[in-house]
Amino acid sequence: MTRFFVKPEALTGDFLVLTGENAAHAKVLRMKCGEKVIVCDGQGKECVCTISDVSVGQISLVVSEQMESTTEAAVKVSVYMAFAKGDKLEHVIQKATELGAFEIVAFPSARCVSKPDGKSISKKLERWQKIAAAAAEQSGRGYIPEVVVLDSYGDALAHAVKSDISILFYENERARTLSTALSEKPYATVSLLTGPEGGLDASEVQQAINAGLQVCTLGKRILRCETAPLCALSAVMYDAGEF
Repeated sequence: MTRFFVKPEALTGDFLVLTGENAAHAKVLRMKCGEKVIVCDGQGKECVCTISDVSVGQISLVVSEQMESTTEAAVKVSVYMAFAKGDKLEHVIQKATELGAFEIVAFPSARCVSKPDGKSISKKLERWQKIAAAAAEQSGRGYIPEVVVLDSYGDALAHAVKSDISILFYENERARTLSTALSEKPYATVSLLTGPEGGLDASEVQQAINAGLQVCTLGKRILRCETAPLCALSAVMYDAGEF
């Protein structure tokens, strides 16, 4: 069934009306009365609905069933990625959403080539959130990951360490693996932090250790900045039994 996202406050009662981009999308799909669709609030709640009327600029629905989404991962994984050049962060947002990430957090670090200012961040953040919403819709999720931008590397560490397991990946780490870190205790929340194109410098790695993060390797090969977070996320989802 086709999936639509609405604001949480709209998902109440026995009747719904789709307008704006949702109505335009339904028109493109040539949806008709009697067809069933799923409407989600982006927070894990969804409804099975039947189209009762198709008018100019709006689609009327009758709610037949409400439920909690069954497509969300049991583990909440936060992906922390340093600002990167071009559309690399957009790619990670899209694919991390498909893979089940709970949130995607962008932050500056010492070797970031891309250092967007406040004005450009505001525009980018709106676009990034739309990318997450589209990916959630396409992949059948009931939750839209929040895309968060933090002001500093220190802020990223302070937020990441709140998870049950918090990991920074560093290309010069050789001994400690992600598998080892995940096997040491049960977890419901995980933070995964990766650096920009030039990697993190040694002082930033030490800062992460001081903040309470574990430092792990992602193997013998150097991964691109857009590959590393998706590799790590996939590995956590596998370990959590999601695949």
